[in-house]
Amino acid sequence: MLDLVVLSLHFLLCFLIFLAIWRGHEDVDLPSASTGTVEMEPDGLILIGKEEDIKKSQRITAKVNGREVVVFYHEGKFHALDSRCYHEGGPLCLGEIEDINGQACIVCPWHKYKITLETGEGLYEGINPLEPSPTPQWQSKGVKQRIHKVTVDNGNVYVSPPDLSVSFDSDYFAEKYKNGGDLSMEK
Repeated sequence: MLDLVVLSLHFLLCFLIFLAIWRGHEDVDLPSASTGTVEMEPDGLILIGKEEDIKKSQRITAKVNGREVVVFYHEGKFHALDSRCYHEGGPLCLGEIEDINGQACIVCPWHKYKITLETGEGLYEGINPLEPSPTPQWQSKGVKQRIHKVTVDNGNVYVSPPDLSVSFDSDYFAEKYKNGGDLSMEK
């Protein structure tokens, strides 16, 4: 009987965590991110927010041409990528940033996939079974996550619209979460 109670409590806790993640994360209340309206500059750049506000919050999500993008400020640099993980659509805005072999990586909170902030490469730890004593080494899966060019000008942070002529694995979830952040059931 005690096992059933423990199992029920575990299920309830997992469900509550799922709801917290599904509900989303709000970093800072910036006009472009909170209202859904973006200001497009003549050169096509999209205003994300004030540089100082983003530096304080370390991250912010915003819509860029309808797709949700997360902008990180990490170790003196701005990085922008699709906000949903290429693997299963996990919310990268809730992930932790780790250093892996000198590269800053966002770790997806759902399945712990590691993505470099600089290039969007997916990383994994693998071994070479042909070695006598194989030791795990970090390897690249290739670029999986779409990154976006960030420009800082006069205290404002801008993101360039994505070049959709090249596709990335993260495009699938970026498209699925386009309408109000809810996963579309349409095929």
